[in-house]
Amino acid sequence: MATIGDVGDPAPDFSLPSTEGTISLSERLKQRAVLLVFYPGDDTPVCTKQLCDYRDHLGEFSDLGVDVLAINPQSLKSHERFAKKHSLPFPLLSDPDKSVCRDYDAVGFLGMTRRALVLIGRDGKIRWRRTDFPVFRRTAEQLRQVIANLEL
Repeated sequence: MATIGDVGDPAPDFSLPSTEGTISLSERLKQRAVLLVFYPGDDTPVCTKQLCDYRDHLGEFSDLGVDVLAINPQSLKSHERFAKKHSLPFPLLSDPDKSVCRDYDAVGFLGMTRRALVLIGRDGKIRWRRTDFPVFRRTAEQLRQVIANLEL
């Protein structure tokens, strides 16, 4: 897979195991746009707050035609515990070799997963992306405003 390009470039396709079975980006895009949420760790304070915020506003993402997929290299078992503990209704994808994280430029200093968001339109092209410092996160409301202003 190629490294992620600029907004407007094709998004690298992938298939990964998740809390909802194997997920293929290209298959998901046949139905809806996709927001990839790369996050450093299950059950860490900022990641938990971020993903619970997205959980609480998932209907708004859905109304805008967007599926949420959260990704990091932790095991499926870790993802399942985290999802169950916080009632996360969207898939958590396991990328143990960090290949997808690397393809989307979500691997940072010392090989840790960076907090990054990539919005992919149904045509498979990158519509928007942001990388934040580990202690910062985009809120669901901020994302809703971004998504509402894009053609997906």
